[in-house]
Amino acid sequence: MVNRNSSFLSILVVMGASLWLGGSSLAGDEDSSARWNEVHHTYLEADQAADSQHPDFAETASLDDMLAVAETQNPDLRAIFDRWEAALEQVPQAHSLPDPKFSYGYFIEPVETRVGPQRQSFGLSQTIPMFGKRGLREDVAVQAANAAGARYEASRLELRFRITQIWNDYYFLGRAIAVTEENVRLLTDFEDVALSRYAAGQAPQSVVLRAQVELGRLEDQLRSLQDQRAPYSAALNAEINRPDSALIAWPDSMTDRPVEASLDALRQALLAHNPQLAALAHLKDRDAQEAKLAGKSVFPDLTLGIDYIDTKKTSYGDFPDSGQDAVIARATINIPLWTGRLSAEKSQAAARLSASGNEYLHLRNRLLADLERAHFEMRDSERRVELYAYTLLPRARQSIDVTAAAFQAGEAGFLDLIDAQRTLLEFELAHERALADRSTRRAKLEQIVGIDLDAVPETKDKNHG
Repeated sequence: MVNRNSSFLSILVVMGASLWLGGSSLAGDEDSSARWNEVHHTYLEADQAADSQHPDFAETASLDDMLAVAETQNPDLRAIFDRWEAALEQVPQAHSLPDPKFSYGYFIEPVETRVGPQRQSFGLSQTIPMFGKRGLREDVAVQAANAAGARYEASRLELRFRITQIWNDYYFLGRAIAVTEENVRLLTDFEDVALSRYAAGQAPQSVVLRAQVELGRLEDQLRSLQDQRAPYSAALNAEINRPDSALIAWPDSMTDRPVEASLDALRQALLAHNPQLAALAHLKDRDAQEAKLAGKSVFPDLTLGIDYIDTKKTSYGDFPDSGQDAVIARATINIPLWTGRLSAEKSQAAARLSASGNEYLHLRNRLLADLERAHFEMRDSERRVELYAYTLLPRARQSIDVTAAAFQAGEAGFLDLIDAQRTLLEFELAHERALADRSTRRAKLEQIVGIDLDAVPETKDKNHG
């Protein structure tokens, strides 16, 4: 009888050979994995921290704290991170060999042989993708995971921009309320002057009525501004997964740093760092690997196997080798016969590769156009800030001082004073709006480029001085 241990040893040899022939694992993208570990560690720390340790933003609020909390608490960003994790888990699955197959057969009617009747059989087989198919499948999974990581970075930047935009608008709202309140106080003083002059017979009643009408209009505008606080606060709370009924403290500052990098430098940084572009680049590489894999579908795969047949001793005499078990080694290949299907696979892969290439080119062109627009808006907001800060506001303040003095002396009409006050209010609000817009434009540029603008190396701009 054949030694059963030697038979099982043969099985192990076959399985070991199949693993060796299958090829070694290709390492995934180390940078992507390192970034995933970094974000995952941040999430773990955030989950372990007590809610009381997070800023409640009721008394004081800063944009940096808001962004830090949003990156760990925003549900949508966490969902995108989970999809990235799922894509990474696909890599070892793509590299793995197919599951070995175990078979068992029982002879309902034992097959009589010279050495005895065969009663049952055991089989073990392993399919081995040949010609580098496993490596290509893993490459496809790696590029898909890298694309998921880039999409996470793009979503994170989009979240940061969205919060910064709301924050700047919220800051402007607070400043608009403060400016309007100051103008209400100023107009109230004007009303008192008008009442005094009317009581002294130095001004008609129409002056008092005009002051009261203007004051009522301004108070209505103030109430409208104050009513906007809750919606802005709710919008910020939604981004940090906080109850929308909790009011957020008024921002006391916003990002106000000039953009030093030229447009050419921003273009180069965009092409190198924009995560949306990186995601499509990875998808294009994935489709290229899938096209190579489709080209190998014409090559067969190898299946190695071994069968063990349990044989009982013969009852017809004491024959040599009576009861000896049979061991059969098998090798099988599939036959890629259906050329129509194989041709369709190649055409499908080529079409996907062409599509991803065109999508990349379209996104590249659109992002460069968006950059051009955002850069113009940034420069325009800087121009408006300087115009109001250094030209229009000083002159409007000087005008209202002069007009107020002339009104007190009876040399100017009350309508002149009202017009001067209204002009000052418009310029003050426009200045605050320009400051908020400048900060928002910088955030938009950073979202488009993909990195902090302070990290963009300076180069000479060919089109703009």
